[in-house]
Amino acid sequence: MTATASRAAAGPTTEEKPPHLGLLFASLMVVMLLASLGQTILSTALPTIVGDLGGVDHMSWVITGFILASTVMMPVYGRISDLFGRKPVLIAAIVLFIAGSALGTAAGSMSWLITARVVQGLGGGGLMILAQTSIADVVPARERGKYMGVMGAVFAVSSVAGPLLGGWITEGPGWRWAFSFNIPLGILAIIAVVVFLRLPRRARGERERIDYLGMILLAGATTCLVLVCTWGGTQYDWNSPQILLLCATTLAGAVAFVLAETRASSPVIPLSLFRDRNFTLTTLSGLAVGVAMFGAIGYMPTYIQMVKGVDATQAGLLMTPMMASLLITSIVSGQVVSRTGRYKLFPLVGMVIMGIGLWLLSSLEVSDSTFKMCAFLAVFGAGIGLSMQILVLIVQNSFSNKIVGTATASSNFFRQVGATVGSAVVGSLFISRLKDLLSENMPKVPAKAAGGGGAMDANSFTPQSVHALPQLFRDPVIQSYNDALLPIFLFMIPLAVLALVMLLFVEEKPLATRVDLATGEMSTVTADVPQTSSQNAVAAQGAAPATTGTAPAAAGTASAGATTRARRGRRSAPRHRA
Repeated sequence: MTATASRAAAGPTTEEKPPHLGLLFASLMVVMLLASLGQTILSTALPTIVGDLGGVDHMSWVITGFILASTVMMPVYGRISDLFGRKPVLIAAIVLFIAGSALGTAAGSMSWLITARVVQGLGGGGLMILAQTSIADVVPARERGKYMGVMGAVFAVSSVAGPLLGGWITEGPGWRWAFSFNIPLGILAIIAVVVFLRLPRRARGERERIDYLGMILLAGATTCLVLVCTWGGTQYDWNSPQILLLCATTLAGAVAFVLAETRASSPVIPLSLFRDRNFTLTTLSGLAVGVAMFGAIGYMPTYIQMVKGVDATQAGLLMTPMMASLLITSIVSGQVVSRTGRYKLFPLVGMVIMGIGLWLLSSLEVSDSTFKMCAFLAVFGAGIGLSMQILVLIVQNSFSNKIVGTATASSNFFRQVGATVGSAVVGSLFISRLKDLLSENMPKVPAKAAGGGGAMDANSFTPQSVHALPQLFRDPVIQSYNDALLPIFLFMIPLAVLALVMLLFVEEKPLATRVDLATGEMSTVTADVPQTSSQNAVAAQGAAPATTGTAPAAAGTASAGATTRARRGRRSAPRHRA
């Protein structure tokens, strides 16, 4: 459905690229890099940190604390930035991240370090979300694809660079520098945001009340869910009273949150978002992608170390083909979307390729070459790169600028929850299957015969110890690791199929070529200038022909003001058919 109207009385719009866009984008990339590295850089440093600070029982919380805090804060940052503007909220998030980094640099105990990571996460939850929405404030959706593609590439790079950088820092200047280097980068990012992120002042209507109750209930329910996924099957049995109580609390908190949002005047996650078909379908698809992606990525380095007999650094390097293909497909798809305005095909193809990649990975055997494994990882990464950032673009294109931060944050929140659930469930299944397979496959001989004099316990295996075993014991251990992890990938293929089916019903709305910051509306006309033949062709592809002084109605939810202007415009502008 397309409507046309005169925009003679329209408010100020960003029809041209703002000055210093390149520098602004570079600063936002630094912001995203800080957030994405924060999740991975300490993974290879944890053994050394535990040796320095002690507290091995709480080691996992160095990672979990950051993920939990950042996940909880995503929708909060999105909603608050819609109410009060991106710039002050983004600066506050960077300041929190720097404060957490300073605390981590000076940490003298494990509890101190975990507190620092939580503070980092409170800031980190806003960095990626606000970087994406800040671009949405200055770049129209039609041009945004190429920028979103590069943002997806930053995540790909950090997934490999984080563990490698963490290992290098730990072996060199020391693990505290993993926190220290964030401080100058964060200060640089603040300066860049202050100087280059210049947005018109937002129109203020009635004073909006912050949804404190919704934020508290969302934080409580999310915390309980993350604890269920983190502790279930590892620290506690899945049917233990602790896990069952957490499950009940998660469900009760979720129900209470939905009820609270129906009564809130300015909800943190407006339930009205789910009335938009594209938001609902892409958010559910993103959740499925999060489960599959992080379920696979989380344990492939362990598999590579055990089966291929390499150290952590080499395992990270062997993941590079996956991240390289993700980077390439993310950037290329973004460029194509910006040139053509067509985007629906990319996530559909991405889901198919991701499913194929999961099937290929599940078919790997111990005897297969490293090259074959890397090629299969590259296929899987290509599927993710074709879909991940395009799903965010679809969400942003479905809503006006007034609520694009809330929509972006809500979609990313559910994907992050899916990532947490995927990592936890795959980890629990992997460990359970590994123990069963080891008990079945290991030769029934005294442990001393293994040459190590110790018990053949899966918890004590390291890549070095496994490959130092006699072949009689080494081969069953390696085969057990292969058979415990890779068949689980088959169970993820239905997630890719489900996402594919849902994305078939996404409506390919024309990408907006204007960002109207005064009214929050979007238009699919670039400017009141004569169109070239190539521009007319693109307009025809977008199913929205444009002439001087006319514009199709905003994609997504149209406001009452837009309807009024459209009625006025029909008296002075000719009607067109799409």
